[in-house]
Amino acid sequence: MQPAAIRGFVCLVILIAGALWLAPAGEAEPPPVQTPSSEDQIRSALFGGVPMDRWKEGLLFEGIRPQPWLQSAANWFPGTEEVQPNEMRITFMGSAPMIRPGQMNTSIFVELGNGDKFVFDIGEGSVANYVAARVALNELKRVFITHLHVDHFGALPYVWMFGTWAGGWHENLEVFGPSGRTPEYGTAKMVEGMKMMTNWHRDAFDVFPVGKGWDVKVHEFDFRDNGGLVYDRNGVKVIHWQRSHAKDGASAYRLDWNGLCFVWTGDGRPSKLDAKYAKGCDVYVTELQPEVVEINSGVQGVPPFLGRYTIDTHHTPAYAAGYVANQVQPRIFMTTHMNFDPFLNEETVAEVREHWKGPFHFGAPDGIVVNVTKESIWVREGILPDYPNSRAPQFDLTNGQLIVPHPRNDRADIQEPFVREQQIDPKEYYPEGYHPELLEEWPVPGDLVIPVEALPENLKESMGAEWRLREKNRRALEAQGDKP
Repeated sequence: MQPAAIRGFVCLVILIAGALWLAPAGEAEPPPVQTPSSEDQIRSALFGGVPMDRWKEGLLFEGIRPQPWLQSAANWFPGTEEVQPNEMRITFMGSAPMIRPGQMNTSIFVELGNGDKFVFDIGEGSVANYVAARVALNELKRVFITHLHVDHFGALPYVWMFGTWAGGWHENLEVFGPSGRTPEYGTAKMVEGMKMMTNWHRDAFDVFPVGKGWDVKVHEFDFRDNGGLVYDRNGVKVIHWQRSHAKDGASAYRLDWNGLCFVWTGDGRPSKLDAKYAKGCDVYVTELQPEVVEINSGVQGVPPFLGRYTIDTHHTPAYAAGYVANQVQPRIFMTTHMNFDPFLNEETVAEVREHWKGPFHFGAPDGIVVNVTKESIWVREGILPDYPNSRAPQFDLTNGQLIVPHPRNDRADIQEPFVREQQIDPKEYYPEGYHPELLEEWPVPGDLVIPVEALPENLKESMGAEWRLREKNRRALEAQGDKP
C-alpha cells in the first residue's frame, strides 16, 4: 500500500474505534472507589502548605476577593445578581468630567441590602447607563448632589420628567444638596429654576398620571455645617462636609449602613476635612487629575496654563489623592471623575502609589461595579449593553393594589382644537382589515385601581420585583437581629 493509503486506513480504524468507544453500551459502570490520599497529601495539593488554608499570591490584599454568590468573578451582568441582605453594591454610572462615549458625566449608584437605593451626583448622559444596568427610572428617588456644576447634576431634569412618566407617581423625588453663600446659589434655587425650565414639559405630561411625581422635595443643608447629618432613615445615615472647589457650596458625603461605609468627595482640592470625616471608611472615592498637563494639552486640546490653573484651583492631584487616602486608610481606595486613557492610567497609578500602598482601583470607565461586605470587597467591570430597553417601573404592591393616579389635564385643556382637526384620519394610513382600538381619552374617570391578582402574571412579576426583594432582605436582616 502507498503511504497515503496506509495513513487513510489508520485514520479510518481510529474513527471506527472511537465511534465504538463512544457508543452507548447499556448502563455505564461507576468509577471504582479508590483509597483516599492522605490528609497531608490533600492539604499539600489544595493549599500548598500555605498557612491559613488559603492561597496568597502576588500583590493581592487581604479581604479583596470575590463573594461566593457572584455569578461571575470577572464581570457583572445586569439583572443576574440580587444585592444580599448584608451587602452594599456600588456602580459607577458616569466617571468623567468631559462627556464622551464610554464615559458619561459623574454619577455613582449605591444599593443596600435593605432595599434602599441612592444616587450620588447625576451627571449628563449617566441615565443611559442606569437604563443599561436595568435600573427603572422610578427607582431613582434619592439624589445627593455634591455641587452645582452641570456635569454633576445635568441629568436631573430628565430623571425627574421621565421617571415620573415611567411610574414615578407613587413617590416624591428627593434632592439633597448644599446651600450657597447666598440663596441664589443653593440647591433649592437650582430646583426652582429647573421647575421653570420644565414648565411646558410638565404641563404637557399632565395628560399622563403624575401623582406625587412633580412634587420635588428639596433638602438643602448649610454647606458650612461640617459633619452635619443630612439623611437618617431605615438604618442609613449620610453626613456631609465642605470641599474647596473654587466657590462656596461644594460638599462631600459619607454613607453609613449596617457597619459598612461609602464616601464620595465630589470635586475639590485635597483637604484635612476628608481625612477627618472619611477616616476608616470601607470604600473611599475621590476625584483626581494626574500630572500630565502638557501631554493633556496636546491630546485634549486644552492650553497648558488653563489645565494647570483648573487643577490648582478646583481639583485633587493624583499625588494628593494617594496622600489623603493614606490618612483615611480605607479598605479600598477608588478614583473617578477622570479620563480613562492608556497614556494616563499607568502614570496615575504611579502617582497614587507614591503615598498609598493599599488596595486601589479606578472607578472608571463607566460600569465598574463594587461588591462590599464586612468580610470582602470585589471590583468588576459591568457588561452594559449598547441598545438596552428600559426596565419596567417598580412598585410596592404589598397593599395588594396598583394605583394609577388620574391625569391632571386633558388634551382639550391645553391644546386648541384646530391642530387636532388637522390630524389625518387613521383610516387613511392603517391597512385594510386592521384598525386598532385607539385610546384617545383616559379610560377611567378617577384613579385606576387594579388588584394585584388582576394583573397579568408577566406584569406582576416585573413590576413588583423590587418590593419582593426589599421584603426578602428585610426579613433576612431581622432574622439576624439587625434593624432594617
